[in-house]
Amino acid sequence: MKPDLSLAGLSAHKHTFTLPLNYDDPQGKKIQVFARELTLPDADTGSNERPFLVFFQGGPGFGAVRPVVNSGWIKRALTEFRVLLLDQRGTGLSTPVSYLSLAHFNSEQQAQYLSHFRADNIIRDAETIREQLCPGQKWSIIGQSFGGFCVLKYLNDAPSGLKEAYITGGLPSLTRSADEVYQATYQRVLAKNHDFFTRFSDAQELVTQLAEHISHHDVRIATGERLTVEMLQLLGINIGMEQGPEAVYYLLEHALIDTDIGTHVNPLFLAQFCQMLDFNTNPIFALLHESIYCQQTASNWSAQRVRAQYDEFNYEFGKDFLFTGEMVYPWFFEQFTNLKPLKHAANLLATKNDWSTLYNLDTLANNQVPVAAAIYSEDMFVEMRYSLETTKQVGNLKYWLTSEYEHNGIRMDGEHILDRLIALNRGTQLR
Repeated sequence: MKPDLSLAGLSAHKHTFTLPLNYDDPQGKKIQVFARELTLPDADTGSNERPFLVFFQGGPGFGAVRPVVNSGWIKRALTEFRVLLLDQRGTGLSTPVSYLSLAHFNSEQQAQYLSHFRADNIIRDAETIREQLCPGQKWSIIGQSFGGFCVLKYLNDAPSGLKEAYITGGLPSLTRSADEVYQATYQRVLAKNHDFFTRFSDAQELVTQLAEHISHHDVRIATGERLTVEMLQLLGINIGMEQGPEAVYYLLEHALIDTDIGTHVNPLFLAQFCQMLDFNTNPIFALLHESIYCQQTASNWSAQRVRAQYDEFNYEFGKDFLFTGEMVYPWFFEQFTNLKPLKHAANLLATKNDWSTLYNLDTLANNQVPVAAAIYSEDMFVEMRYSLETTKQVGNLKYWLTSEYEHNGIRMDGEHILDRLIALNRGTQLR
């Protein structure tokens, strides 16, 4: 355990664990998984004796939050827990996944390696870490977005290690296929587009002008790729977030500039555009996103196939421009520089039809671990109707349905959200 004293208002320690890539072959290839432990700095609080609360980040394919101050949900959690921020395998300071780290494999080996980075092994990692950090003790867990999928998998596979569980904006269906999920989420994205273009009356004109310009000019974003219309549509992943619509609109406002030699795309836009998309920097998101819905089935590029049912998203001159959402398409691996070397592996993963079953309905129906979930009725990423179905299929689960927050509500008002969920889980009054 290494000290990390750089966090204002917090005491932090770093942990690195050497774990099996494949738990069916525990003596085989190893990976490292990193976790950051946060406590209150005052020794008089007894914080080092408090139970753990483990955070599962959204994604898949993103490292845990890097706190800079004691605020938000972490502030609330630290009043009674030690917080463990887990960099799920392949992310953050854990053994990384990138085109560089996979370059020594052929495509088939890449796909085989990546098949070990779903929620089942994330939970195996967490259980192994629990046995090392607090042997014989149960801990509490919280999951945001895909982290909520991990929470359900934990309840399914290793409930004996858990005292209680919390889910924010990530209560998935236990049975719905990827196609069903995308049919629902495309409808949500259409609604968010309507809200966005109604709210910002000149946004359609701004983005249409930009789409037409890049259709006729070779415009390169800051990372070197040509900016295409379908790539521009990906900004829509932000319109389902708190403060995301504003960020997209302000970006569009300065997209085009007039100069003495004609109209050009603003270099500021090209730099900020890259910062709003994560596909070059977090490849697991593109490689394994659809697999989070797969149980003994292949996704076969579900989002791309379902999109064919929604011609509105196919932009043409004279037609309204629409953003897409949290969808992954095969052309990512032709247009994004850091994904191109992984194209064949991505296709192998998309056609893999022997993914393990994620959930046992009988096990979850008889769940004894207290679970509290925040379900956001306007969530663009996790369909409310399917989350409500799941509330009827998981025992001992209480939920809070609200329209107050978008998908990333925990980032905006995390202290209140976690406080409310703790009270809900324990049957107590809000502080």
